[in-house]
Amino acid sequence: MDEIYNKIEAEGLWEDLPTLSRNEFLKVKGSKDTSLYFVVEGCLRIFVEDEFEEKTIRFGYFHNYIAALDSFISEQPSEYYIQALKKTTVRKIGKKNLMKLIYSDEKYVHFWIEALEQLVFQQLEREKDILTSSPRERYLRVLKRSPILFQEVPHKYIASYLRMTPETLSRMKKS
Repeated sequence: MDEIYNKIEAEGLWEDLPTLSRNEFLKVKGSKDTSLYFVVEGCLRIFVEDEFEEKTIRFGYFHNYIAALDSFISEQPSEYYIQALKKTTVRKIGKKNLMKLIYSDEKYVHFWIEALEQLVFQQLEREKDILTSSPRERYLRVLKRSPILFQEVPHKYIASYLRMTPETLSRMKKS
């Protein structure tokens, strides 16, 4: 994806957005958002809420891409929120410009397909973890896969992502 980033940069297609403050929303539930975001610095989370709590789905931090994927794909309003967890700088590209660039060269199509395959694989692994793994196993897997997460993201959001209480996460980190 670095090559795609560089091509977007070379074509002048990135749009720099104002820096988000801590807890500021990049996207709110019910809005349509067909942009792909690149996190220059800071940290974001994607979450949904039910009548009882917010449930963190995904994080984006330094040099990650993030999007409300349901809205990006369907071009319909999304159920997701995207929120800055600390001061965050992002760049964005709209779907139309991104797809035009991707389809301009077969190698970019290959990169895009590979990125989407990786995303699907990650989501399947996460779903399997939530359904079949113990809280400790989920914690250890995320710690191994993304140790930077524990440096970038407040623990209450990591706990939400792991589907456990902040107290349970704290106990696991101590043991």
